[in-house]
Amino acid sequence: MLSSFTSSHEDDREEDPSDLHYQIPLASRRFTSPPTHMRQLLLSCAELVSQSDFTAADRLVSLLSTNSSPYGDSTERLVHQFARALSFRLTTRRYSTVRNFVSATAAAAAPTSTSSAIAATIPGCAADFDALQSSYLSLNQITPFIRFSHLTANQAILEAIEGQPSIHIIDFDTLHGVQWPPLMQAIAERSDPSNPPMIRLTGTGQDLDTLQRTGDRLQKFAQSLGLRFQFHPLLLLNDPTSFALCLPSAVELLPDETLAVNCVLYLHRLLRNDSRDVRLFLRTIKAMNPKVVTLAEREANHNLPSFLQRFVEALGHYTAIFDSLEATLPPNSRERLTVEQIWFGREIVDIVAAEGDERRERHERFEAWAEMLRSSGFSNVPLSPFALSQAKLLLRLHYPSEGYQLQILNDSFFLGWQNQALFSVSSWH
Repeated sequence: MLSSFTSSHEDDREEDPSDLHYQIPLASRRFTSPPTHMRQLLLSCAELVSQSDFTAADRLVSLLSTNSSPYGDSTERLVHQFARALSFRLTTRRYSTVRNFVSATAAAAAPTSTSSAIAATIPGCAADFDALQSSYLSLNQITPFIRFSHLTANQAILEAIEGQPSIHIIDFDTLHGVQWPPLMQAIAERSDPSNPPMIRLTGTGQDLDTLQRTGDRLQKFAQSLGLRFQFHPLLLLNDPTSFALCLPSAVELLPDETLAVNCVLYLHRLLRNDSRDVRLFLRTIKAMNPKVVTLAEREANHNLPSFLQRFVEALGHYTAIFDSLEATLPPNSRERLTVEQIWFGREIVDIVAAEGDERRERHERFEAWAEMLRSSGFSNVPLSPFALSQAKLLLRLHYPSEGYQLQILNDSFFLGWQNQALFSVSSWH
């Protein structure tokens, strides 16, 4: 049971913050209390927000912000990001939507970090997407989560397309295409150099220039391997329903092609307050008759309708992520700072500050995805022992920490920190 703080909405006098029993001495610019106490203060603040006690919540957010830092230990950094997100939520309550808040702040003479941070969570708003993409590349380097997802998905695809002369991969969402060079190299090593398979990759995304640059890089890499390769960019539509309906006509499938569909950290973006768009998308994919569908998602439930429940779930999830970064990277790591502030910070702001259709980071647990896939006609394909050995080797060679834990459950892989699963990868047919 979360502790409750009450304040009178009818009392117009200004309370002295020192009267609040959760006050921390402001003389100390850093938290000196145990980490669990700091997280409890965050939870207490979220409860005040959920009760619409904005005056008390504002004071506690200010207190948390003053006594936290993006440069401290994992608890301080975590508190800083969540306090920042709560501050955004409290600020945007003065506007009808988060988008209106971004528009209002963008109209100022100089753009603010607040508007940039929230704008990065909303498709179509002006934001520093170059910084966001750069932080994704840093995330791929300093944590095993993305590489583990790509490696395991690639192995499932490789085994499904074994010996096929013509291969078509539809990738949601491609970004820089860092997943595909290892798969292309594995295909080249298994192929007859005099008659390599034809590989067509339909790469999806929301920026055509990025897709075209990605396609050019992959084309040059394929040529260096002696592979026949074609890249087809496909812009994602913001409306999931329209995109699912347009997908069959937008993707050219040749009669002799073996189709693979890759959904790494993508499906959760199609969720709204229900799963109708996801189910429509999955039924559309099923009708295209893929040989394999690979899925990687966060192992967390950030799609809860209750703000307070969603906050509690997010705090537990990102506590484990920040602890893993604390244990595996040096204190002055610039890459960690970038990933925490830009990539994970953007996600936390979205989960905490946004509501309704503006909220994009609607992660669900594996069981929810499995139910949606099965109801759309898919069956779970067990990941192979070789895929497991590859994942273990990746962790041992590049991320040698006992904290990272790999588990097998329901024929799928789960990667987490200590005893908390954080990402899942599975294969479907």
